[in-house]
Amino acid sequence: MTGEDDIRRAERAKAGSPFLNTDQAAHYIGLTGRTLANMRWRGEGPPFRKHGGRILYHIDDLETWSARSAPRPRDA
Repeated sequence: MTGEDDIRRAERAKAGSPFLNTDQAAHYIGLTGRTLANMRWRGEGPPFRKHGGRILYHIDDLETWSARSAPRPRDA
């Protein structure tokens, strides 16, 4: 499977399965697959699940993590 296939599948994910593999999840939140894998190894980043040995991310978890990670405006 090519990277473009992963990207297309990620873009259609909300209409199908809510689970994404590492490359799809990374694209969904604007990172590279390698960055997301490194974050997972360090115990950082969004929560993930293992299904039959496969590492998967749920879209709701990605959105929650992204919202919490967004910079907050400074108090004026």
